[in-house]
Amino acid sequence: MNARKYRPDMELTVALAQNNPHVGRLEYNLDLAVTAAQSAREAGADLVVLPELSLTGYPPEDLLYQSEFLQRLAEVEQRLHQALARIGIDAVYGSVRCRAEGLYNAGVLVCHGQEQGFAAKKLLPNYGVFDEQRYFRAAERIEPLPYRHTTVGITICEDIWHADGPVTQLAAAGAQWIININASPYHVGKWRQRRQVVADRIAETALPILYVNQVGGQDELVFDGNSFVMDGDSRLVLQCRAFVSDLALVRLNWDQNGAVRCQSESASVELSTDDDSEAREIYAALCLGLRDYVLKNGFSGVVLGLSGGIDSVLTAVICRDALGAQQVTAVMMPSPYTAQESLDDSADCARALGIQLIQIDIAPLFMEFKKGLQPLFAGLDEDVTEENIQPRIRATLLMALCNKQGRLLITTGNKSEISMGYATLYGDMAGGFSVLKDLLKMSVYRLAQARNRWAEQDGEPLPIPANVLVRPPTAELKPGQKDSDSLPPYPILDRILHLYIEQGVGMEAIVATGVDRTLVRRILSQVDRNEYKRRQAPPGVRITTRAFGRDRRYPITNGFCFS
Repeated sequence: MNARKYRPDMELTVALAQNNPHVGRLEYNLDLAVTAAQSAREAGADLVVLPELSLTGYPPEDLLYQSEFLQRLAEVEQRLHQALARIGIDAVYGSVRCRAEGLYNAGVLVCHGQEQGFAAKKLLPNYGVFDEQRYFRAAERIEPLPYRHTTVGITICEDIWHADGPVTQLAAAGAQWIININASPYHVGKWRQRRQVVADRIAETALPILYVNQVGGQDELVFDGNSFVMDGDSRLVLQCRAFVSDLALVRLNWDQNGAVRCQSESASVELSTDDDSEAREIYAALCLGLRDYVLKNGFSGVVLGLSGGIDSVLTAVICRDALGAQQVTAVMMPSPYTAQESLDDSADCARALGIQLIQIDIAPLFMEFKKGLQPLFAGLDEDVTEENIQPRIRATLLMALCNKQGRLLITTGNKSEISMGYATLYGDMAGGFSVLKDLLKMSVYRLAQARNRWAEQDGEPLPIPANVLVRPPTAELKPGQKDSDSLPPYPILDRILHLYIEQGVGMEAIVATGVDRTLVRRILSQVDRNEYKRRQAPPGVRITTRAFGRDRRYPITNGFCFS
């Protein structure tokens, strides 16, 4: 039992400040922290809690190797402390602590404008998208910190995910409640995992836990917020909103035995678990990831090629929803093989969205390219070489528009295509950001259907023309072309890709599910053979546990063959 004396009338109001920092933009992040502190104080809070590495943004990566960056971070922290003293509120926030032995990922406690101590992160994740052992040292000691009339344990993200870990150690050392600050990236259903993990730690300790997560997009990563509070009985007391900045208050009371009771002082949201909840999650993540990538990198808007196919149409809808119609330029670039229905569907989509649609006929350019190459290709049949000239012409035109307008080129390919290399390097793969990069083809269809359903429920025009949802997918690079000419049916392909890429299932186990061995071998070999293309693809929003990029790092030069 902690030796501190408790009174029944003791209470503390804590604000969970779920904010959206900008990696490396220290002054901006300082302003976010100060604004959150001011709002929290005006709402009656005694203590404001900010996310992991909230002053640097997460992940700061090799910025941590820059001595000037660390120096300016220290200066910003001093200004934060001064602001907290002026506002009259205490704080816990995430930052970096520099010591002779190295850097620590730290949760800092400030009281009356003075640092009372910090808790260093003990468990440094080094898997998936995480690379923290490259930068930080692990905490050597786990100790709670005295704060006012109580003793608080501060843990950081990964620290809470392990049984008999830092949370249990803090409880044994006398902590009466736990603050867990996070930069926990989103993937589908992640909020459920977090709740279960926190409930498991409470079952071990009977201590309430305040879980504060950041929100926003950072390169491929999206942080969904979804901060929450659970009391010592694992009862959900407070739930913050998803995919938006939020500030919510909880009041803590201490009884005569030092036990803590929690009561929400803010409206708590309900996280939906209906049939549409997963689609809404994914859609919100895609919009937030795109919006933050565009705005944080200073682009005035986006440009995309609109072919009339399901991928480009859904991408256009997401761009409009994320950025507004005025920030989206769509370009239709018909070739000799473009069907009239593609032109019609593109026009219908642009009209429904209210976005600008430009049409550029690439047939004359295509003919000029073929004419110029004719002496070199004499006696050779036309093949994929000529097909690929078309998307490369389109990429050149799209990039020219982006350069003139100061906009970002958005690619429109999906995970099924990029898995199989069914995309043209320096053609339709060219661009600065890929919205659908982590969505398999059938997921694209489901999300498009859901978006139309939401529009219908809201009494809005359907953004995705009905024909787009039923028309067989085609690249339209030669007469009568269909995706099925080169790929297995998407339901079968996606099943194999999900098992191999997203679940890490091997060939024999996939075959054991009832899929033809020859087909599985072909698909797995083709996935690995096309790593060189994916290395040159733009970043895109991560929504699964195994996205291409940080999660899956395969060698380009790879001699392994599936038997």
